[in-house]
Amino acid sequence: MRIAGFGDFNFAATDQPGVKSGFNEGQFILHLSSALSSKVSYFGELSFTARTDGGMGSPPAAGFNFEVERSIIRFDQSDKLKISFGRYHTPINYWNTEYHHGSWLQTSESRPQMVQFGGSFLPVHFIGALAEGALPAGGLNLNYNAGIGNGRGAVISRAGDFGDVNNNRAWLVNLFVKPDKLYGLQAGGSVYRDEITQGASNYREWITSGHLVWARESPEVIAEVANVQHAGVSPIGGLSNSIAYYVQAAYRLPWWERLWKPYYRFEYIHVPKSDTVFRLVPSLAESIVGMRYDISSFAAIKLEYRNIAQPGQARVNGAFAQTDFTF
Repeated sequence: MRIAGFGDFNFAATDQPGVKSGFNEGQFILHLSSALSSKVSYFGELSFTARTDGGMGSPPAAGFNFEVERSIIRFDQSDKLKISFGRYHTPINYWNTEYHHGSWLQTSESRPQMVQFGGSFLPVHFIGALAEGALPAGGLNLNYNAGIGNGRGAVISRAGDFGDVNNNRAWLVNLFVKPDKLYGLQAGGSVYRDEITQGASNYREWITSGHLVWARESPEVIAEVANVQHAGVSPIGGLSNSIAYYVQAAYRLPWWERLWKPYYRFEYIHVPKSDTVFRLVPSLAESIVGMRYDISSFAAIKLEYRNIAQPGQARVNGAFAQTDFTF
């Protein structure tokens, strides 16, 4: 068994009334991997996250929440077909499967709002079975994921770890190409279907998303868009569409041993008032300007400025700093 780890420490200060500035410990992450045979392998991801109520109550609450983020056993028939079972990061979004827990992996300090851990816009985790693989496709290198499993839990920001909340399985299909002639380019799209139960009400959920990525350090461009449609099941009725997108651009500077990487990201989320499933998901427009400095091959410092606008609220400005690492 092989073990790898990630960690980060953060500082945040904003002009949002009632929000305190200061330091905090980010997630402590462990990756576990093991080859069980020539074709069977296991991968696990564990996280420890500081709690705001640590030490409170009787008995006192633990200082950290423990989560099994991913737990996957996979059979590799060939590059064209791999079958796995477990708890995944749902493959309907590029960021969600490219940058896992451990902020050192990504250029920016934080994830886009549409795919935040603990967020509700997209289902970040998925429990079930997945088939995946890659086909040459005349140099296009067509990759696919197709899965079936439990959808969102009773709390829609969580997956159905203990079991599905209804008798309707979620399913997904994800396709993307990585052309030989355009190294670093990736383009694709996904569909996801589920039925959500909230209290006594059921809603059909249909998610469509697409991405276009130029994964080079100079430059790096990531663009994604997702539409989440909720339709009330009779006798509720009603149809709503919520949309989110972001564009992030970064460029590793050729000077100073290529250790500096400035970046910019714009994010947008629109949730109509008719979307009762997302009644707690805020609409917003956010701009982020940042700089990443790689202290070594295993540690980085990131500085960010954020400007967030939400309907009916004053703009919020914030300064953020992070040091993250892998070991």
